[in-house]
Amino acid sequence: MGQFGELPVDRLASKVHLNSGDASKRIIIGIAGVPGSGKSTLGAAVTARINALLPQSDPSRAPIAVGLSMDGYHFSRAHLASMADPATAIHRRGAAFTFDAEGFHALVGALALPIDAGQTIFAPSFDHATKDPVAGAIAITPDSRIVLLEGNYVALGRAPWKEAAQLMTELWYIDVPAAVAHQRLAKRHLASGIVADEKEAWERATGTDELNAQDIRANLLPTSERL
Repeated sequence: MGQFGELPVDRLASKVHLNSGDASKRIIIGIAGVPGSGKSTLGAAVTARINALLPQSDPSRAPIAVGLSMDGYHFSRAHLASMADPATAIHRRGAAFTFDAEGFHALVGALALPIDAGQTIFAPSFDHATKDPVAGAIAITPDSRIVLLEGNYVALGRAPWKEAAQLMTELWYIDVPAAVAHQRLAKRHLASGIVADEKEAWERATGTDELNAQDIRANLLPTSERL
């Protein structure tokens, strides 16, 4: 499990489990971190562990815990091209201003309301093949009372990210040394095909990605977990 050994995953999952008694409202855990810090890895591991601790008696029902990524709130490439400075918006894709922050805030607001047995909440996903979001692709049913929501900016201290964070039950933050993040990101960019070669991958990891990391570190809200 890489940097997330059994102890932190078990501890975090048990912590959420112990606070999951109120079936009328969701627990929303925001997992923030710099690009390449391991947010997705941790979120998936903790989600799986919670579901092992709290299995549904009826396997046809949705799991108690679900993991979501804020990647679905990337503005589409068409939207970026329509912005006042499209060249900068496209080059800086992944920066906070290239996300639909208001849409993300609305999702968290809906998740934070008392659970309505008849209401399913829909969130967007991100299609890595087309490099664009897919609206309404993820269904969060009333059965799913724990949501682990990971993304670069879920604990960013600027509106409307800050207002969305204030609706969450807890905020967790993951950081890694810049050199580690750069190495992970360069490999990721090459594997995904968003860069042409290793040189471009490193330029992106140490350029745009590092600018985003600096923004996250400089504007981080208080968090209950730092990993």
